[in-house]
Amino acid sequence: MKFKPILIVAGEPNSIFFEIFLKTIKYNKFRSPIILIASKKILEKHIQYFKYNIKFKEIDFKNNIKKIYPNIINLINIDYNQNKIFENISKKSNAYIKKSFDIALKILNKGITNKLINGPISKKTFLNKNFCGITEYLAHKTNSKNIAMIIFNKSLSVCPLTTHLPVKHITKKITKAAIINKVHIINAFWIEYFNRKPKIAVTGLNPHCESIDIFNEDEKIIKPTIKLLNKKNYDILGPFPADTLFLKDNRKKFDVVIGMYHDQVLTPAKTLFEYDAINVTAGLPFIRVSPDHGPNEQMLGKNNSNHLSILRSIQFLDF
Repeated sequence: MKFKPILIVAGEPNSIFFEIFLKTIKYNKFRSPIILIASKKILEKHIQYFKYNIKFKEIDFKNNIKKIYPNIINLINIDYNQNKIFENISKKSNAYIKKSFDIALKILNKGITNKLINGPISKKTFLNKNFCGITEYLAHKTNSKNIAMIIFNKSLSVCPLTTHLPVKHITKKITKAAIINKVHIINAFWIEYFNRKPKIAVTGLNPHCESIDIFNEDEKIIKPTIKLLNKKNYDILGPFPADTLFLKDNRKKFDVVIGMYHDQVLTPAKTLFEYDAINVTAGLPFIRVSPDHGPNEQMLGKNNSNHLSILRSIQFLDF
């Protein structure tokens, strides 16, 4: 097979996934075959509800995947009983989502593919505070110690040093080792998938990279770490004040911005690119991508959801 298949875990059954996925499949063609892990009943209900003439072929995973069909959805059915097409998100779907991921990981471990997309999942419901996010959940499942959550856009990507962490805990996690680790992962990812070193900018932690406290993380931790990384031949500059780094003439100089915490870099990235961005996890044994948005429960059934992020996710892995 010239192009390895793209494995897609549908995720939360009461999300906008099926709407945006079906829109993407209807209006676009891809070189890589698509394997969807989802409920056959729910998929059929959504195809009927949104009136899409989209075909799928159920494939057997129990022994091995013997044949993958091009130009059609290859479905691995996960049984899930839901009478209504749309229900409120609840813990009812947890076992279904877990089983979907478990099967996906088995397929990835067999080497059938190295490409994974997961649809939107309610972190609050599925993870139940056991993990900060799906990034950390998959890192745990694959025993991956060093990972990076990258919000990718071809113009500019961002990576938070700390992910879904309460603000009061952030400063404890800002260390020389953490910064070096993220830079190393991002640099290796860019070299492997884009065949070049990335130009990296690093934000400071404090406003204007200044602090009235005796201990200033920007001066004591971030700045000396960047100097060390420069000596190791990484293309990296900073720390920069986050309030001006994302101005057009500043951001165009870089491929990636590493921020100290989630909202510091995801807020400007989502403001700039809206749905034209994807969530990429670097450092796993495979490439994991997801749309850069949640289940969006309030939009269920309206057929008004923007499908650009799932389209970009599939395009990113269509190699």
